[in-house]
This record gives sequence, C-alpha cells and structure tokens, in this order.
Amino acid sequence: MTKIERIGLPLARRIAFSAQGFGAKRSETPRPIHLQRILDRLHLHQIDSVNILARAHYLPAFSRLGAYDRADLDTLAWGAGRRRKLFEYWAHEASLLPFAMHPFLRWRMAQADRGEAGWGRMRLYATERRAEAMALLDRIRVDGPLATSDFEAHKGQSGWWEWSDTKRALEWLFWAGHITTATRRRNFERVYDLTERVIPESILALPTPTEAEAHRALIERAAAAHGIATGRELRDYFRQSPEEARPAIHALAEEGILIPVDVPGWRHAWLHRDARRPRRIEAQALLAPFDPLIWERDRAERLFGFRYRIEIYVPAEKRLHGYYVLPFLLGDQLVARVDLKADRHASRLIVQSVHLEPDAPDHSRDALWSELAKMANWLNLEAVHPLAP
Repeated sequence: MTKIERIGLPLARRIAFSAQGFGAKRSETPRPIHLQRILDRLHLHQIDSVNILARAHYLPAFSRLGAYDRADLDTLAWGAGRRRKLFEYWAHEASLLPFAMHPFLRWRMAQADRGEAGWGRMRLYATERRAEAMALLDRIRVDGPLATSDFEAHKGQSGWWEWSDTKRALEWLFWAGHITTATRRRNFERVYDLTERVIPESILALPTPTEAEAHRALIERAAAAHGIATGRELRDYFRQSPEEARPAIHALAEEGILIPVDVPGWRHAWLHRDARRPRRIEAQALLAPFDPLIWERDRAERLFGFRYRIEIYVPAEKRLHGYYVLPFLLGDQLVARVDLKADRHASRLIVQSVHLEPDAPDHSRDALWSELAKMANWLNLEAVHPLAP
C-alpha cells in the first residue's frame, strides 16, 4: 500500500497561495497579457452588483497584479470583435469566464433547457411557459441586443410581460445557453443577445464533451486553481454536486493528476500533481469578499484560522466588522480586515473600520495603509480617509 504524504498546514497555505497567483513579484505596469494569465489561472471572476467600493470582478486581478487598467478587463469581458475573450455564465455564481470554458458548461445549459437547473419558477419557462420565453428570444433575434428594461413597454398589454416574468424568462434563456450577455450598461444592467452573435464560431464549433468528461475537466481546473483542497472544495469551485464530482475525482486520482495527501484536520485532501511548493510567500493584498481564495468560508478558516462572513445583509447594529469588509493578506497570513467605501463625489477611499487579527505582525498596520494608498490610486481617488482609529 502506497504511503500517503503528510503535508503540514504552513506548506498547504503556501501551495494554495501559489496556485491562486500570489507570491510572484508584481509588474510595475500590468498589461493585458498579465490580466489574461490571471484569468486563465483562476478560470473565472465572480460578478456581484455591489458597488460600494468597486465591482467584485475587478478586485481579484488588483489583489494579484496591483494597479492594472480596469478598461483592459472591460475590453476582455465586453469588448467588440476579437478583443473580447470572456463570456458570462453561472459557474461558481454569476461569473466571467474565458471562452475556452464554454464547452465544459454546456451540460448545465442542457439541464436548464430541460427545466432541471435554475431557480424555482424560472424552470417553468423550460416547459409550460416555454412559448413565452421563445417570444422574447425571437424579439432579440429581430431587434438585436436588449435588456430586461427594454421590455417594460409590454407590461399590461398582453398579460405576459410582468416585470418579474420578463426577468425570469430572460434568465432561463441565459441559463439554457440560448442567449448570453452582449454588454453591460452604465448601471450594470445586463444586455442580452443571441449566443451565436457573442461567442466566437470557433468556440461554438468545439465538440460538446460528455457530462463525465466535462465534470472531470472542471474538477481538474478547480484542483489546479486550489493547488490543494478537499473534495468538497473541488466541487464547490464550479458548483458541482457530490454525485457529479465524485466519479471525476476518482478518475483524476487514477490518472495521477490528483494525489491524495494527509493534511491535519482535513478530510480527503487532494494535491494537484503540478502544484508548486514554495518555501516562502511574499504577498500583500486586499481581498474581495468574492475572491476565490476565500469564497469558501470553511476553507479560509481551515487554511488561515480566519473566520470570515460577509455582513452586507446583516442589520448595521449587529455587524461585527462592517458592511463591505476586505481581508488583508500579508506574507502567508490573513492579518486584518478592513471595511471600505469609495466616496467618488469627494474622491476619498473611506476606511470605516480596521480589525487586526490577534497574531498580526507589528508592521501589519503600516503595510495595510500602504496597500490602501495603492487601492485609492487605482480607483482614481485622491486620498484615504481614516474614519477608523
């Protein structure tokens, strides 16, 4: 029987950081190629509508690259013609993904088309209300890209187009792969178009993997992005069920791509065979609440001893740390959390609270303020305004 390697928690942390793109020296002038490499490494950037600081999809690249040009990400995500390299779909949550990921998510689109995926009443548009969704699809086919708000004129005329019904129908079409995001308006409203008018023909022409092949590909990419992870963490990356992920994990283990390891306090830990094992991690970064390094909260607690919960939906008087709190990474530890707000009118980055971890090094606060100054500059804000002591 092959002896399973034991990997201590400090090394597991360094493996995870390296896999996520931390520890490398930042370029003084990050270019689109650097941004593309981060996207290829992480496979997705989660999208969230909260804009109290910056849209969530911009932040993971800043954490790893520093002050890149956000317009470069806009071009990759919604640019015209060949400059566009990303599409939107439900991966972890609503996400931006490289075009190459499209074939591996077609099984989810097929499930939605059959009414087996998607939220609650949305599924009705796959069956008994399908004709209504197809009418929306036909209008987009004829009129071109449209947003939910463009259908408001229909409200009350036919009985079909209640606002919520319109949104549900469009979102079902989106889940099922019939339409995708053409662009985003200034208010971040999604504008839909036919998938074949957005995704390159060369991508759509790629063979559709079997479900088993797709699940294996997704688990392998999740493993590469994690470096080291439990089975639950591997399937959480692309929101796969245990029944979908388990055979994929076993197949990858048989091929030697996933290597079983023993990490204290973990169950069924897996190491990707190509994971780097750095002796040291030098990093300094503010992390978005939806950064893939920390979005699986149990993993963050196991790896870093850092209990983290987002408190956006918690009443203000009951919040422990603040509304939009970013953990602060220093070296290979999460040493603080800071509640931030961008006051664009006054051109200030407002620091509403700072909480240092009990074992934070003495220089943590200085390092944090240095990173806050960099973030303010990246967001085109003139000053950091410390409400926190």
